[in-house]
Formats: sequence, structure tokens, C-alpha cells
Amino acid sequence: MPPLPGQNYQDRQATAAKARQALVEKFRARPPADDPAVQQREAERKAVIEARKIREAERAEARRLEEIETQKRLAAEAAAAKEAKAREDAARSEAEIREAAERERLAAEEIELKAMLEVEKKAERDARYAARKARKVERKGAIDRYR
Repeated sequence: MPPLPGQNYQDRQATAAKARQALVEKFRARPPADDPAVQQREAERKAVIEARKIREAERAEARRLEEIETQKRLAAEAAAAKEAKAREDAARSEAEIREAAERERLAAEEIELKAMLEVEKKAERDARYAARKARKVERKGAIDRYR
């Protein structure tokens, strides 16, 4: 970067020395550590840090209590869900038992109905057979009459 117009090396050196001297003066103007104002600020800073630690501990305790409450609530919900599932399973079991009994009853009725149908078919078959036999006997008797 080119120097500003009208400035040479000696001017720049003098400006840098003045800046260093200003920093030294600023540092020396700082109050010593045993000054009451410095001690007051340090005590206030420590009080703020301590208060921050206390608030942080309170928040951590609140989070821990909230977590415990959440775990209790979740455990209660899980227990309620488990109980509801058990009731549902019991109801489902009862319904399945009723359905099985109904299926058995229907199967028994169907078997009974088939048996009745078989008996009716046999009775019809026997009636047809008896009628055929009667016609045969009647024809034989009619033939025997003409002999």
C-alpha cells in the first residue's frame, strides 16, 4: 500500500511511536487491583457468576423433576395401554369362543340337516322301490290270471 501523500518514512515512524505510547499510557492509567472500585466490580462479577450457577442448578433440578414426571406419566400410560390390551384380548377371546361355539352349532345343524335329507331320500327311494315292486307283482299277477 503506497504511503499517503505528504508522508515519509520518519512521519510514519513517529505516528507508530505515538500510538504505542498511547497504549502504554492507557495501560498505566488502569486502576490497581487493590482499588475499591476494581474490588467492587470483581465482587459483582463473582456474584453474577454465582447467581448464574444457582439458576443453572435450579434449571437442571427442574429438568430432572420434569423428566421424572414424564417417566411416571409414560409408565402410567403404558400400564393403562397394557390393561386396555388385556381387556381387548379378553373380549376378543370371548368373542372367538362365542364364534367357535356358533360355528360348532352351525356345523352340528348342517350335519343333522344332511342326515335328515339322507333319511328323506332313503324314504323316497324305498317308496319308489316298493311302488316298482308292487307294480311288478301286480303285472305278474295279471299275467298269471291269463295263463
